[in-house]
Amino acid sequence: MSFNSFPDKKLIASLSAKMLIEIGAINFRPSDPYILTSGKASPVYIDCRKIISYPRVRSALMDFGASVVLRDIGFESIDAIAGGETAGIPFAAWLSERLSLPMQYVRKKPKGFGKDAQIEGHITEGSKVLLVEDLTTDGGSKIKFCNALREAGAEVTDTFVLFFYDIFPDTKKILAKNDIRLHFLTTWKDVLSVCRDTSYIDESSILTIEEYLNDPNGWSEMNGGK
Repeated sequence: MSFNSFPDKKLIASLSAKMLIEIGAINFRPSDPYILTSGKASPVYIDCRKIISYPRVRSALMDFGASVVLRDIGFESIDAIAGGETAGIPFAAWLSERLSLPMQYVRKKPKGFGKDAQIEGHITEGSKVLLVEDLTTDGGSKIKFCNALREAGAEVTDTFVLFFYDIFPDTKKILAKNDIRLHFLTTWKDVLSVCRDTSYIDESSILTIEEYLNDPNGWSEMNGGK
């Protein structure tokens, strides 16, 4: 596979957003905001777990993921793929198959019985492991998973997600401080761009969502969240 055969990042972002919208993984409710587990209000919600039920969509997204990994990280720069519990596990499995690499998965904490393992699967000391999850908001869970892999003897410098919120300005800085580079397919801004092009939602809703994306904490406070 050559670099020239890879679709460019803008096309990947647009097509990924379109697929997520088509299968109902992207949800909009600007007039009746979602209350997230953090207690914050949001006019948008994404459920990447829906992808597992759509074989053609997940296959296309994994092709995109493989092209991003090969182009941005390298053809021989990764020894294994690790999925974060639980949402990252299926995507890690499919991506490891695409890249012909071994796979592990990382628990949020040691399981508490038997071997008390936090990493499942065989991990080789010094192996270069790519952490895979479904999405990232502030990057906190990525740091915990990467540190667990490092404690098990792996080298971890990169993480890949299908969807990056890209609304919290310090996310990439926080990850960088922990020596982690972030790679992704699409963001909320890409989703809104597709919505404008397709008239999927009305302009008033788009403007409301843009207000949220520009100031998620302030918008939440103004709309019943923390």
